[in-house]
Amino acid sequence: MALPMLPGNSVNRNLGKEKFHKSQHFDYSNGVAMMVGSEKPGIGGELLLGQSARPKYSLFPKGEGSNAPAWVAFDKQVLCFDAYFQEAVPQRREEKYRVRKCKIYFYLEDDTIQVVEPELKNSGIPQGTLIRRHRIPLPAPKDDCFYNVHHFNINQEIVFYNRTFMITDCDPFTRNFLIKMGVRLIPPASTPADPYATHRQEMEENMKPLRPYERIDTLKQFLEHDRKVLRFYCYWNDTESMFGDSRELILHYFLADDTMEIYEVVLPNSGRDAVPKFLHRGKLPKHAPIPKRQPGEITDRTVLNVFGPVGQGGRYILDSLKTGAVEEEFYKDCDLTIGGVINVWGRRMLICDCDNFTKEYYRSKYGIEDFTPVSYQASFPPKPARQVPPYTGFGSEEDSLCSCQGLLPKPPQKDFKKLMEKDRQGLVSNVLRFVAKMLTDSPVDKERVFIIYFYLSDDTIAVFEPPQRNSGVIGGKFLKRGQVKKPGQELFKSEMSEYFTAQDLYVGARLDLNNQPFQLLDADEFTFSYMEQHADEFPKANIGTIISKVKSISEEEQKKVKQFFTMSDPSSTGFIPYESFRTLLAEMDVQLSEHEIITLGRNYSLREQPEVDLSLVLAVAQDQLKKKNFENFTDMIRAFTHEDRDRSGHLSSKEAQIIFKAFRLPLSDDLQRALLEKFQDESEKIDYHAFLSNINWRENPAPAVLPDVTVKFDADWRGDAADPAVKTINYLLFLEDVFGSATNINDS
Repeated sequence: MALPMLPGNSVNRNLGKEKFHKSQHFDYSNGVAMMVGSEKPGIGGELLLGQSARPKYSLFPKGEGSNAPAWVAFDKQVLCFDAYFQEAVPQRREEKYRVRKCKIYFYLEDDTIQVVEPELKNSGIPQGTLIRRHRIPLPAPKDDCFYNVHHFNINQEIVFYNRTFMITDCDPFTRNFLIKMGVRLIPPASTPADPYATHRQEMEENMKPLRPYERIDTLKQFLEHDRKVLRFYCYWNDTESMFGDSRELILHYFLADDTMEIYEVVLPNSGRDAVPKFLHRGKLPKHAPIPKRQPGEITDRTVLNVFGPVGQGGRYILDSLKTGAVEEEFYKDCDLTIGGVINVWGRRMLICDCDNFTKEYYRSKYGIEDFTPVSYQASFPPKPARQVPPYTGFGSEEDSLCSCQGLLPKPPQKDFKKLMEKDRQGLVSNVLRFVAKMLTDSPVDKERVFIIYFYLSDDTIAVFEPPQRNSGVIGGKFLKRGQVKKPGQELFKSEMSEYFTAQDLYVGARLDLNNQPFQLLDADEFTFSYMEQHADEFPKANIGTIISKVKSISEEEQKKVKQFFTMSDPSSTGFIPYESFRTLLAEMDVQLSEHEIITLGRNYSLREQPEVDLSLVLAVAQDQLKKKNFENFTDMIRAFTHEDRDRSGHLSSKEAQIIFKAFRLPLSDDLQRALLEKFQDESEKIDYHAFLSNINWRENPAPAVLPDVTVKFDADWRGDAADPAVKTINYLLFLEDVFGSATNINDS
């Protein structure tokens, strides 16, 4: 019974169809109309009656894993088959056919096939890729389809473009892959022998003589040891001959061909011409000099008999026993040892030493471990000391000494390395500053205060005197910068004079500067810190050396020290004033200098950094800028703004110091450091607008300061104006470090 025409039921099959194209079945080929697509589908790609769907590529069974396409899953995976084919040879009498072996590669990613024939030596036929990689169609009448993985098996024939290939075997990967595919593999077959190839092999074997020539092959030695040279240092004593002397030579032994060459070491001012080589490169005979040989007497092979015409057609027999051979012995690498003597064409040369490569070569090849060099030079007497005339008094001693060392006088050389290491670096001046007073009986000179500068870059000393009001003495430069000789030395002498060094300056030291005695009373903070950081150079600031001195006191002195601390600290707080601590150390029998006492006090003190008055610092800075008439504040604002890439109004202290140097800001290093610390924030950056506005003495003048305050900040700036940095001493730590315990102090 027919179904009713309900909604959704229709006999029209084109409903919902999107493709209505018609496949091309007819075309012209070389002007002839022919049918080209009998197996093509109908309209819209639908199969016609009697047609079946054919896969375009190989269909692989689906297993566990990802559902990736074949061109991804089988990328760079190739099946390899061993095959051969027979090629007829109708134009030759020696052979009727040839058996040519080849490799068939099947690429799983796109079903392409490549056939390659391995190249054989002297085959006479072009070999290599026989069929380039592409998809190969099946033989007719199924030439519209292509080979896939299911067409391949072992011990079966396969046709590529009318050429039949016999597959004999495959590699292990191909075998495992086909087994996993479910293909039943046939046992492998053998490749038939090629009659002509067998005939050629027999001919080549017959061409080989029963007694082959002696093969002299040096290529292997050349390839293994090319550019490898042994170097020996030799000595030749030629003093027995007339006008002869001893010579030093360098021997090079080339491992590539067992040759050697010798160079002579020509010393400066030896009176000898520098020849290119002492011995040209070649093999060195052991028993030289050797007699001269006739041409043909020394050959690689010896001939036993010669008969027939000379040249082409002549015959000869090689002498395998080498009856008339002339043998010559040449030096090898095994003959060259340290301490051995070699004969170089009648000259006896002693091998004294070798380089590191030569030592490693003999250690690895011959197992030699002893490479002690041979000393061949006699000990020369020490050179007599050069007599230097005494100092004349004109110029410096160094300059006068340089005029005696050569015909062309040269200026004395300075210690450039020390200059680069100890010269000014940013705000670190590398200058030691001490406060000193003059040792004299004059009541006026006793009150004078001097600042002694010691420059670490060149060990020079300069002395300045700060001006004091109503003293009657004009301050300023007292001693020009230069090296100062130590007292008590003779003036006109041949030896160089001794000068004051940094180790001679410390608090409490007595200096005689040009017959004027000074007593060092104090130093600035940088001097104390520098000497403590370089304690190995300054014994007076070495805390370990000072403590070892204090430890050397007797037990009675130790009890007195503990009793003194008990009386000075009745409330047992653990702290005493610095003056009491200094008095105790000065009265001890260990003879501590004032600098050593200060170093101990700084090490065991509670140091309080006094707060610097910002208004006073700004007043001093403006006073110095005003004296130097410095007014480039607008240009400095532009420079700071140019360096401020973020336009944040802040720059680091290092960048600010660079700008100060560029504009030559006339402020001392200590004053610059104090100003930068006052205007720094938590990130160590300064507000340059506020900084330049405060030091601008034109727009924002600060109150005037007294002249003595300005001088003190300029000449002896230490961060604190009057009060010392060390006030209180923690004597408990001192007792623990010196005597080992501070708990039984009350029991003493």
